Amino acid sequence: MERNEGLSEFLRARRAAMDPERLGLDMAPRRVPGLRREELAALAGVSVDYYTRLEQGRPITPSDSVLDALANALRLDPAERTYLDAVARPVAGGRRRASRTVQKVRPGIHALLARLENTPALVLGRRTDILVVNRMGRALLADFDAMPARERNAARWMVLDETARSLFGERWEKVASEFVGTLRMDAARYPDDPRTAELVGELSMKSDRFRRWWAAQKVVQFSHHTKHLHHPVVGHLVLRTEALSFPGDADQTLLAFLADPGSPSDEALTVLSAWAADHGRTGDGKAPTVSGVAPRPRR
Repeated sequence: MERNEGLSEFLRARRAAMDPERLGLDMAPRRVPGLRREELAALAGVSVDYYTRLEQGRPITPSDSVLDALANALRLDPAERTYLDAVARPVAGGRRRASRTVQKVRPGIHALLARLENTPALVLGRRTDILVVNRMGRALLADFDAMPARERNAARWMVLDETARSLFGERWEKVASEFVGTLRMDAARYPDDPRTAELVGELSMKSDRFRRWWAAQKVVQFSHHTKHLHHPVVGHLVLRTEALSFPGDADQTLLAFLADPGSPSDEALTVLSAWAADHGRTGDGKAPTVSGVAPRPRR
């Protein structure tokens, strides 16, 4: 049987990220950061030999109780626990090759996005591919429809596109690393997907930050967050993101950007909607110079 590289890398990265001092452990000089193998094994209640073989990626299938003990010892959050299960037990965790067929969004979801007139929204598929984006999503983020098909990917756009860096400003690094963490979660579900391997290879070659984030084994599941954006037309925006999965299709997620009713950001989205109806976006996904709608000052 093949070595389990995914489990090996994840355990080593999470062990290295642990703070011995916070756990009340001996702070004698250490050659490497984090916990020693024997310390983590003791916290999880397993033998050092057994843990060592797991971390080496030996072909072992750990039980539910062992995985739960390791998750507790490593202080894993729910997303990381899901990831641990996927990489530790590939069959039980859903390891499979993603289909090469193009993902399709059903007509009802297209209709739903079209009705969200003042709400930026998009549907993400496997490996954070952008499947559908509504008019306000294009106005807020970029005209993904105008991009070559292989570039319509949220993680790729966040990491490589200067528009994304400008839009998220000083918070760009945090947001981009979260999308990389989401890509890693998908890679655990479909470890044999050639398109994921191609994407990771491209981003590794083009971005030092991506290589660092990928090596850190950070794992993220889409949820709800608050995002601060600096839009070239309407200025500063504070938006809540909500991620909704579709029953019957775990590979698709609706991501919507919402403003609090009556807030300055709500008013700004109304202005942006009017601007989008009148001007649209240029073919390269950049916001054109606006006439007739004064940009809102950034705060």
